Amino acid sequence: MTSELLDQALVEEATKKSGLIWVQGPGSPSRALWHVWHEGAACLVGDGPGEQPLPGLVDGSWAEVTVRSKDKGGRLVSWTAKVVEPAPGSPAWEATVAELKGKRLNAPDGEAMPERWARECRVLRLEPTGETAALPDGDLAEAPLPTPATTRLPIPAGLPRLLLKRRKRR
Repeated sequence: MTSELLDQALVEEATKKSGLIWVQGPGSPSRALWHVWHEGAACLVGDGPGEQPLPGLVDGSWAEVTVRSKDKGGRLVSWTAKVVEPAPGSPAWEATVAELKGKRLNAPDGEAMPERWARECRVLRLEPTGETAALPDGDLAEAPLPTPATTRLPIPAGLPRLLLKRRKRR
């Protein structure tokens, strides 16, 4: 019983403090997702324009959640969650959206965000089942998932001269 309570406390505290969690649904790769811890669950919004993708996360299914350390980035705990999708407009949905809205950065629509989420997105709760996985012995590093995002373009040809001029003036 004591071990279960310690595991539950570890899951809650680690997930609350981490800005990102790694979530893997059935048959889908693990993805880094931003979240909010609210009323005993990790809450997510996504699958809409301008929001994070939530592949493989279906109401009633399970997900494997891995929480990293905020300071070192290493794995702290992995836990199994039940995926719950509250109906838009329900009291659970309203409470979850109120928490998510306060933490959503750089939203294009500001106060109209909840209406857009109700129309175009999915709001999910990842509720811990009480099961935690043992920490792995080896390295679990994988190649990054394909994405349309690009890295920085080559610097303009004249930029090094501009930077060197500034240094010489000092």
